[in-house]
Amino acid sequence: EIQALVGKTPTQAAEALMSYPQTLEQSNFDPLSAVNAGAAGKLVQAAWMWEMLYTPYPLRERLALVWSNHFVVANDKVRNVHALQDYLSLLRGHGLGRFSEFALSIARSPAMLRYLDNDQNRKGKPNENFSRELLELFTAGIGTPGKPNYTETDVREGARGLTGWSFQGGRNQVKDFAEQPRFVALPNQHDNGSKTYLGQTGSFTPEDIVRMAAAHPAAPLRVAGKLWTAFVSSTPDQAGVAELAQTFEASGGDLRNVMRTLLTSDAFYSEANRTSLFRSPVEYVVGALRAMGRPKLGEKAVLGLVGSTARMGQELLHPPTVKGWDGGREWINDTTLLLRMQTAAALTIGNNAPKGEVLTPLTTLGRQDGLNRALTGLDDRQRGYLMLISPEYQLI
Repeated sequence: EIQALVGKTPTQAAEALMSYPQTLEQSNFDPLSAVNAGAAGKLVQAAWMWEMLYTPYPLRERLALVWSNHFVVANDKVRNVHALQDYLSLLRGHGLGRFSEFALSIARSPAMLRYLDNDQNRKGKPNENFSRELLELFTAGIGTPGKPNYTETDVREGARGLTGWSFQGGRNQVKDFAEQPRFVALPNQHDNGSKTYLGQTGSFTPEDIVRMAAAHPAAPLRVAGKLWTAFVSSTPDQAGVAELAQTFEASGGDLRNVMRTLLTSDAFYSEANRTSLFRSPVEYVVGALRAMGRPKLGEKAVLGLVGSTARMGQELLHPPTVKGWDGGREWINDTTLLLRMQTAAALTIGNNAPKGEVLTPLTTLGRQDGLNRALTGLDDRQRGYLMLISPEYQLI
């Protein structure tokens, strides 16, 4: 995959990575065949793991993973096959789109309506959950001490403006987990009264509220910081993030333009930023198998990988809170390192290890050439195991 980009300019490489369709790889995971919602959720997770392993468009799935940690939902509350699949489709389809449209599509999705209870938000009985997280996590951020980006009044008034959205179908999570839910607007449940939100007053609709939140002056820096810490460094650089935020503002929140700026920046290619990101459990497993040439795994093995990454602290479609995974150094501790070693062994030296390509020599990860002397006598599988457990491989 990297070889295909050799010889291209940074702009050409970025365009090649960002040029992808929405078609998915064929898998044998059929969540609609599951006997209950819990089993169906596992199959949705496995189908996503399969896509990450075998897609020819890795940036699409990497962005979907990043955005799933921004516009967070969790399978244990959504518990509907179509809602989860449609949510993933939105992450893939809008990951390089316009941020305001992305936020609006997510806000209207049955997965988000269920997860943050906005389907229960009614005139006269407002539910503030989604209104709060829309500002705190999805767009503006809290702000700084003494200079908040929003007030409690904004949360309350936003909740009033967001009344009247719901979905039909798939509401019984025990019996209807395979039924297709459909977004509906309920005008008789919407509060048409005047509201003051983020300094503006009017009879705002739910669409108005989401668009106003997405247009908050603090949103560009928040989104830029999210992408920086996902693709460049765990430590945000003020100047670098500001440049991304400037692109966000100048382009009207066009995420493709923001990613182009990021992927062609000096910071992205800087030696100082190499090995400055911790691989998440999913990135660790997917990266290893893609480096091995994407050997075909059986369904049981893929389901096993979903379980392994969950035990390492990252269960797909199930972050611990609406805040998502903290990531960074939080991925690494004594327990998760042991689990990584066990996973590496299963992928390389285990009796059922997949027959993949020879993994990259350790020297390319920054180790000295003299290390090769210590590896003399080891076979390719043993060398691969040592690469996957090396400190260098835990970093990007």
